[in-house]
Parts: sequence; structure tokens; C-alpha cells
Amino acid sequence: MISIAHLVQQKAASRPDLDVLTFEHEGRQESRTYAQLWRYGQALAAALAAMGVGKGDRIGLLLQNHAEFVDTMVAAGILGAVLVPLDPRMRGEKLAFMLRDAGCVGIVCGDYALANVRQVLPDLPALAWIVTVGATDAATGASVPITAFADLVGGAAAPDLAIAVAAAGEPMQIMYTSGTTGDPKGIVVTHGRFIAATGYGAAMFGYREGDRPYTGLSLTHGNAQYVTLAPALAMGLRAVFSRKFTKSRLWDVIRANGCTTFSLLGGMATAIYSEPVKADDGVNPVRHVISAGMPAAIWNDFCDRFQVGIIEFYGAMEGGLLINPLGAGPAGSCGKPPATMRVRVIDEQGRDVGPGEPGELLFGAADGTPMQVEYVGKPEESARKTVDGWLRSGDIVVRDSEGWVFFRNRVGGGIRHNGDFIDPALVEKVVAEHPGVGDAFVWGVPSASGAPGEKDVVAAVVPVDPGGFDPQDLFAWCRSRLEPNMVPGYVQILAEIPKTASEKPQERFLREMFDAHPGAVVTEMRRQTA
Repeated sequence: MISIAHLVQQKAASRPDLDVLTFEHEGRQESRTYAQLWRYGQALAAALAAMGVGKGDRIGLLLQNHAEFVDTMVAAGILGAVLVPLDPRMRGEKLAFMLRDAGCVGIVCGDYALANVRQVLPDLPALAWIVTVGATDAATGASVPITAFADLVGGAAAPDLAIAVAAAGEPMQIMYTSGTTGDPKGIVVTHGRFIAATGYGAAMFGYREGDRPYTGLSLTHGNAQYVTLAPALAMGLRAVFSRKFTKSRLWDVIRANGCTTFSLLGGMATAIYSEPVKADDGVNPVRHVISAGMPAAIWNDFCDRFQVGIIEFYGAMEGGLLINPLGAGPAGSCGKPPATMRVRVIDEQGRDVGPGEPGELLFGAADGTPMQVEYVGKPEESARKTVDGWLRSGDIVVRDSEGWVFFRNRVGGGIRHNGDFIDPALVEKVVAEHPGVGDAFVWGVPSASGAPGEKDVVAAVVPVDPGGFDPQDLFAWCRSRLEPNMVPGYVQILAEIPKTASEKPQERFLREMFDAHPGAVVTEMRRQTA
């Protein structure tokens, strides 16, 4: 078994009628059996092949958690095409860059993402087609054909296509980094990586027969694919996916579907914990949560309130894995490496540091095989990601005397907000373009959620007219031009931004003023429903 297509093909033969995946949205549910995943995957693969898609071609995928997301994964596996999953909220230059950088020949997207896609079509001359889940919006005209997903898979059954993937090392997906420094980089992820995750269920995440995992995390990222989807498909665990995470409905969805585990990361834990206490908080079917970034400050209280255990882990798309099994390690630790891996913690000179000393986390294979990373079109950056066969994580950690790892922050001080690394330069550009802003600098403060390594975004601004400046107008400006996760949570109003002689903003002075003069900071700018 070397691909998701092979896995679904095998399960469709042995357990065709098991409703292995359920997708819910605002009370409505749609399920997929193994047989349906195979049938829809084959139908879509045949339609895409007729449109000229072949092995190695790259397909942009801008979808929330729909059943069609996994159908497309199976279809791409049959054809040997490479998926490029992107946040469906993405827009503008960032969207155009990623689609162009990956060389996408077509796009499968939700109808809610179609307007953003259409805006960047002039920058994508190689794009040949668009398939939409939902309305096609074809009446408005487009420079490329737009077809409804349902129209492509609704025809008469045809003979199955042979699976084109022949080796686990072939590319399955290109998953982009957040672009903390410079342009985002596309990580080439192999079929073997996904298949390896099918074995994580029992070994890493404590799944057992009869479990029903739940997630509201996006399938465009590795967490939902590797923590929930891959193990569920392999073990027949009848997983449940929400279209998107909603803290107010979390427990209702879990109770209604009898979910026994769920996955979360970053500030989600604090968001869930901040909901009003209810008498039945601990009355739920969840045995444990699988967390990446549970704040140590609420770790034990979270367990007590909701009557759950916590399995904490660290995982990076380039590679590297740490796991803190249920009840094994200290609260706040992201774990130790599994038996297949080893780690080092080094200082800026490349020297190993001792317990309690901060340094960059490095991963190596336990058998000594050199670690490798491939970024699309970036051989030099790919080579720099490893040193002497060790993978550089780019994260600063400390280890205690027993080897438990604790995350501290990202190398270079990038802003990690709700699990995503945000490029301050992108936010700064939008803030600076506001007509009322004379100077701007974007930085981060430790997140109010308390999640390890998380930061909230601060826009330090010098108004053109201090007396007439409205911070709420700046927020509306940012909201209309940035992805929701990139919109600042604070605006710091200053007479001038402290800078060095070389005009470099001095973040430490901004932090001192932030703490000492709260009257100069507008906190939690008024947010509107998206």
C-alpha cells in the first residue's frame, strides 16, 4: 500500500459499506463509505483525465472540510497528480504567488473561494480549468472554463482507471509554509508520508477499535490529514469533520456523533476553555484530546473540567515528530521523539546545549539516514534546511533533565498566531497603505490565550492626523485586505516608532511602551462576523 488511492481501493473491496467519514456543517451531515470514496474518486479522475490532467500535474485545492476534498485526494492519487491544498480564504498576491509557484494547471475550489480565484486569473496564464463545489458562477464569464464538481462525477460508471502511483517516494502534495521570512515555500510531501501517518493512530495517538475521532481543523494542513484522516481511513474509525472549527458548537457536535477523541492546536484550547462553565462540561464521550500547543497554565484544569486526558505532540511538515503520551510527560511539554527519530538542541554556533538551555531543535533518523527536504524550485533553501544529515526545525526549545522538550519560540521571532506563522511584512504593507497611517511596524506580543509560542499581532502606527485617527477604521481596512488570521488584534498609537540609526524598528522599546502605557494601545479591535 503506497498511496491513499491504494488504501481506499483495498478498503472498498473489504468494507465497502462502512461510513468511514462524516462531514458536518451547521447541523447538516454528509457521509462517505469506502465504496463511495472509490467511486467518486474514479469518476473525478476520469473527468480530469479527459481535461488533460496526467501524472505529475499540479492541482490547486481551495476547499473547507467537504467530502469532495477527500474525493479529490483519491482522484489525484489515481492519476498520480499532485495536490496543492491552500487556505480557501486566501486572496490577492499571496494566492496568485502560490498557484503560480506550484505551476497549477487547474483548481478545485468551494464556491465561496471562486471570487478570490477569479481576481488572480490574469496572473495565472497556465491555468486551464476550474472545478467548483457549489455554484459555478459561470454566468459572469471567465477566462477559463468553470465546471461544477457534481456534474463531473454524476455520469454513468466507467471501467476503473489503474492507479498511476508506483512508488511511495512519488510526490502527493505541495504544502506551503506560512512564509515567515520571505516568500512561502512549497514543501513536496510524498505518498509515503501520508501512508506512514496511517500507522500513527494506535502507536502515537491512542486510537483503538470503535473510536470516533473528530476535528474542526482544515484538511489543507497536515494536522487534520495525519492526526485524523489517515489513521481513520486505515483503522475504519468513522471520523467526523466539521466544515470549520466552532468553539460554541464543539461539544454539541461531539455528543451528537459520539466522538471519543478530538484534535486541537494553539489557541483553540484557550478558546474552548474560555467558554462559560456548564454543569455538564464533563459529561461527554471524549476519552482524550490530541493537542499541539496546550498551554501549561490550563493543562490540568482543562482535563479536570472536561474529564479528558491529553496527548500532546509536535509535528512539522518538513519532518520531525515529538509525542507526549497520555499521562507520561510533564504538563507543557510537547514530548520526546518516537523510536524512529532522535533530536539535538544546538546554539547559534551549532554546539549542543544542556538541559534547561534554549537552542534550535534538530531532528535525525534513528538509523542515521540523512534527513532531506525538498522545497519546490528552491534547491539552495532545501539544502540549508538540513545540516550534516539533521533537519533544522527553526524552533527554539529547551529540554529538561529527562529529555522532555518544551517549545519556546520560532527562530527569528516570527509571529505564530492560531497555529500559523504570519509574515509581519505582509500585514505591515496593508497597514502602511491606509491613508491615515504615516508610519507602521507590525510585531507580536505573547498571546492572551497563553498557548506556548503563540503571539497576538500588534500594529504600531504613527497617524497622519492623531486627532482624527480612528483605529476601528484601520481594522476594517485590514479585514478587507487580509486573511482573518493576519488581522491585527491590537493597534499601538505612537508619535514615532523607535528605530536604530539604520532605521530598524526597536521591538524591545515597543514592548516596554505597550506594557507601560496601555492608554496608547487599542486592544481587541471590534471584530465583525466573517
